[in-house]
Amino acid sequence: MKLITSSLAALALTGSAAFASAIIDNGVIQLGVDDLGQLNIPGPDSPVTHTPFVGLRYLPTGFESTSHGCLCEGWGVGIGETLVSGYANNAVGTANLSPVSFSSTASTAVSSVALTSGELAVTHTFGPAAETPNLYRVTVAITNTSGVDIADLRYTRTFDWDIEPTTFSEYVTHAGVGTTPAVLTAFDNGFVDSNPFGSRAPIGGAGFLNGDFVDSGPFDHGSNFDFTFGALAAGETFTFDIFYGGARTEAGALAALGEVGAELYSLGQCSGDAAGTGADGCNTFIFGFSGIGGEVIVPDPTPSGVPVPAGGLLILTGLGALAGLRRRKARAA
Repeated sequence: MKLITSSLAALALTGSAAFASAIIDNGVIQLGVDDLGQLNIPGPDSPVTHTPFVGLRYLPTGFESTSHGCLCEGWGVGIGETLVSGYANNAVGTANLSPVSFSSTASTAVSSVALTSGELAVTHTFGPAAETPNLYRVTVAITNTSGVDIADLRYTRTFDWDIEPTTFSEYVTHAGVGTTPAVLTAFDNGFVDSNPFGSRAPIGGAGFLNGDFVDSGPFDHGSNFDFTFGALAAGETFTFDIFYGGARTEAGALAALGEVGAELYSLGQCSGDAAGTGADGCNTFIFGFSGIGGEVIVPDPTPSGVPVPAGGLLILTGLGALAGLRRRKARAA
């Protein structure tokens, strides 16, 4: 979907001079990280459509998956009882966020920001997942700096899939929504703004798919996840993990998600390979979460490859619960 206006493109092309950003990779996965923790920044052209922006790329093929036409990847944080929010999305709006610091190496990046109105501080720490080369882990830490307890902490992450070599025409799968109580909405419109309290609308011929679904498409759509994480006392920090990545096949993508104990995810695949076999040079892209209070999901061993909750696998589920408890709250320094 081509939403980049001339003014937006000019801003993006010149923004790196005014603000910090980084293109990082682990040899398999490459990310373009902007100063507020959102993706999609100027970089080398992609091999098919030659987009001059880097969002999420799978380096074995060089294919780009997020930055064509619309730089629609971003996040938002908010407080349910007051409706105060801040959000960053290079295509559809950024508000009430002030940069605190940004640092990077060849393979890592750390973005720290605060609500300009003062209630929350948010750090996104990007680094290769130790468990698998097919994923980057982004640890999100949200600290209550308001001086009063928060009853309803919100977080949103928005993602428009634009996957080469069939850009603007992809299959999308969501799994884990039904077993993750913190999910408020999980739908296939990647073009909405990243304000947790923003409006949510259907997208064209793809309808408005909310919840779990398999291989919706092909269409120009994506993923938006709105979360409610409940209470956060004054001075406390809530942390969880986001994963970005890719694999040659869907089976490889699911195996990578299993390695990190994912509880919720979206898969994006080009329109020529809904089955995720790697046909026509396609590969499967990954967007997932852990530490959000859901069940650990494991790949279904059936030929369909449709993921199921691992309710019967007590060891894996127990490990996921322990990880959630470990991440749930840590008092800020």
